[in-house]
Amino acid sequence: MISRGFRGTDAKPSLLGFGCMRLPRLQADKPDIDEAQGQKLIDYAYAHGVNYFDTAYMYHDGLSEAFVGRALRKYPRDSYFLADKMPAWMTERESQVDEIFQDQLKRCGVEYFDFYLCHGLNRGLLQKLKDFHILEYLQQKKAEGKIRRLGFSFHDTPEVLQEILKLYDWDFAQIQMNYIDWQAQDAKTQYALLQEKGIPVIVMEPVRGGALAKLCPEAETLLKAANPQASLASWAVRYAASKPGVMTVLSGMSDEQQVMDNIKTFSDFQPLTASEAEILERAGELYKKYLSIPCTGCRYCMECPSGVEIPTIFKLYNEFTVSRREGTFLQGYQALEERQRASSCVACGKCAQRCPQHIPIPERMKEIREKAAQMLA
Repeated sequence: MISRGFRGTDAKPSLLGFGCMRLPRLQADKPDIDEAQGQKLIDYAYAHGVNYFDTAYMYHDGLSEAFVGRALRKYPRDSYFLADKMPAWMTERESQVDEIFQDQLKRCGVEYFDFYLCHGLNRGLLQKLKDFHILEYLQQKKAEGKIRRLGFSFHDTPEVLQEILKLYDWDFAQIQMNYIDWQAQDAKTQYALLQEKGIPVIVMEPVRGGALAKLCPEAETLLKAANPQASLASWAVRYAASKPGVMTVLSGMSDEQQVMDNIKTFSDFQPLTASEAEILERAGELYKKYLSIPCTGCRYCMECPSGVEIPTIFKLYNEFTVSRREGTFLQGYQALEERQRASSCVACGKCAQRCPQHIPIPERMKEIREKAAQMLA
């Protein structure tokens, strides 16, 4: 497994990182983790050189941290890098910052975090960061050795990123970067700003929540003609990892095939050639013609007070916009319980406030509800 090191230190985090937001589940629409299968995936990844594991306070509705801690406990603490995050949006008072951090250490069963992030920073969270002195608190924890490296993950505009970069001499930063969002969310400028500052980059959503592992027929044909043996996902992760300054590419792996495919890609990593980059750009342009809803399946929008299964509905609808198979969409949609369907949305807007992709979720639910009704008419 390749490592590009970390700022000239002895630390050698793997180029492939294991994202623990999409672990295997016991039920598709529930957060419960299939721990036996999850343990197998982590063991396989670790045995093949993956040593960077990324979790967060709210992943799998709060179950991810404890599972990851248990899964890694068998290994020497200095043989892997554990990353966790402070969810500023969940804090309502300053004392909660310490409560959450201490709870995270306890859940993970560790004395320190190798990498720690201010989670999902955007303009709206900057004031809370200041009001609750969150950054000062985390700096103190770094001074105490409870945090080894302090960074942030980010979902906003380059202008907001510039503001964040002025707050602190960050050790690293995590951004959403893939061959669609290079332009769609201006990851190009975000990446350039971090490169200019010499800040190591961790990439999240390289496969856009799995969306880039299943493209429209035209794009898939183009990539398969260029390299019949390469999976669509491998094209996406190679794109992210080919950028200079990228330390680690996170992949939220939920089954053995995904783990094996990623390890195959990163064990003998080959950056994209100029020709491959041009082909991938063309494939991306073809795919963007079909792209309907930029949902990555992160589930930050959940739980919905009305019970709507937002990520599943968006996934079904996006698949329909590519395949145009009404029957397949309706089969999946009607398999949901009545309360989980778009028709149960009351447009309260709580989900939209939490969406890192800034999707107007109630509006899209109305659209899907009407489309489903047309199909059934």
